[in-house]
Amino acid sequence: MKKWIILLLIGCWMISGLAQETKDASTVIADQHYRVYRGSGEAASLDDVIAAAKSAQVVFLGESHNDAVAHDLEKKILEQAWTPGLALSLEMFESDIQYVVDEYLAGLISEEHLLSSGRAWRNYKKDYAPLVEFAKEKNSPVIAANPPRRYVNRVSRLGASALQELDPQAKQFLPPLPYAKASASYEEKFNRVMEEARSGSNKLTPEALLRNLEAQSLWDAGMAYSIANFLTRNPGKRVLHVNGSFHTAYRLGIVEHLTRYRPDAKSLVITMSSEKSFPEFDREKMMNQGDFVIVTDPALPRSYTSTFTAPAKKPEEKK
Repeated sequence: MKKWIILLLIGCWMISGLAQETKDASTVIADQHYRVYRGSGEAASLDDVIAAAKSAQVVFLGESHNDAVAHDLEKKILEQAWTPGLALSLEMFESDIQYVVDEYLAGLISEEHLLSSGRAWRNYKKDYAPLVEFAKEKNSPVIAANPPRRYVNRVSRLGASALQELDPQAKQFLPPLPYAKASASYEEKFNRVMEEARSGSNKLTPEALLRNLEAQSLWDAGMAYSIANFLTRNPGKRVLHVNGSFHTAYRLGIVEHLTRYRPDAKSLVITMSSEKSFPEFDREKMMNQGDFVIVTDPALPRSYTSTFTAPAKKPEEKK
C-alpha cells in the first residue's frame, strides 16, 4: 500500500496507461482472507462494521486500489448496510462527468460510453462496476466525487491560487475557493511519505512540496464538498464513499474537510490495509487508522499489476 501512496503523492495524476488487470480470476475471497479490528486494536467482526455503518450519515471506505479483498468487502458492506436513501460516492469518477454517470444509471447510455465518456479507471469493470451496478439496481445515486484531474494537475504545477484564474464554469466542479489548507497533522503525514519517496537530487524543493500538498488537499476538499453538497441537497440521505485510504486514515484529509462543510454529519472511517502482519493488528502501523481497521491478506493476487489506475483510453485508441 505504501508504494501506491508514494506514487499518488508525487503526482501520479500525470501518468496514464499503466494499470493492467491480472488474469487470475479464480481466487474466491472468504472470511479467512481478512480480520476486522476496532481502531484500538480490539477484535471485531464484519457485523460490527455493518451495524456502525447503518447508523452513520457518511461512511468512508479507505482502500488500496489494487486490493482484491478490499473490493470484495466494499461490495459486502454496501449491500448489507444499504437502506433506501443511501448514495454511493466514488473517488474513481470526477465531478465534471456526473451527468455521464447519471445517464448510465438512468439507462440512457451503454456501459461502453460510461467507460469512455466517464474516463473510468482501467480496473473499473473488475473492481468498481459491481458497486455501481448494485446502486443502479437499487435506484440509488452515484456521486462522481473527485475534482477533475486537470485542475489538480494545475495546482501541482502552479499552486492553489492558480485556480482563481479559471472560468466560473470550471469552478463549479471544484470546492468553494479558496479551499482550506491541510491540517498540521495531515501535512506532517504527507511530508513524511514524500521524504521516503524522494532523496538526494530527486528531492522536491519546499515550493514544489507545498504545491503537491495543495494538490493533494484539493482532492480531499473536492471529495468532501461533493459529499457535503449531496447531503445539503438531499436532507436525510446517507453516503458511502470509496477512496484511497490515505485520504481518510486517522480521520484526516476528506474527513477534516467534511467537518468544515457539514459539522453535523456523523462519519465512520473504515480503513482496509493489506499488510505483512496479517492476520495480526500491527499497533505501530494501524492504531487509530480508522474507527475500524480491516487487515487483508497480502498473499492474494492484486486486482491489477501496476501501482496506479489511469483513466481508460477511448475505444478507438485501444490496441
